[in-house]
Amino acid sequence: MTAWNRSRRAASVVLALGGAAALGLLVGRGWAENPSDPPVEVLGRAVDADTLQLGQELYAAHCAACHGANLEGQPDWTSPGPDGRLPAPPHDASGHTWHHSDQDLLRITREGLAALVPGYQSDMPAFGGLLSDTETEAVLAYIKSTWPERERAYQAEATRNSG
Repeated sequence: MTAWNRSRRAASVVLALGGAAALGLLVGRGWAENPSDPPVEVLGRAVDADTLQLGQELYAAHCAACHGANLEGQPDWTSPGPDGRLPAPPHDASGHTWHHSDQDLLRITREGLAALVPGYQSDMPAFGGLLSDTETEAVLAYIKSTWPERERAYQAEATRNSG
């Protein structure tokens, strides 16, 4: 291999790695992969990139231990464990989070699942005393930013109908 070919190959690798890193940064910051996707909204208000970044950081600090670093949830999340409680569900498109309105998701996060389903036993704590409303909404915005357009549209309609 000539020096010119080695140099050309190295430049290709650098460009590919740089492009992958840039894409990872954009997706990691919560921006939709498709620029034509509608902006992320929480309670009908558009969310900016700083809020998505905050949401991602708060999700990593407070949610990822149970719901997964990639929002994948715990294994067998639809089957009760020995204690009769369901494992933490995924928050990505494979789960059911996107079936619920913003109002319900925020209430569950702030008050616990029993706020919506009295008597329901869950391992998820209420975060109302730990996270502010703004922080809770940022986490929800981050989660929603990872969903495909179809799931986001369905969930936006559920939010409008809940209002």
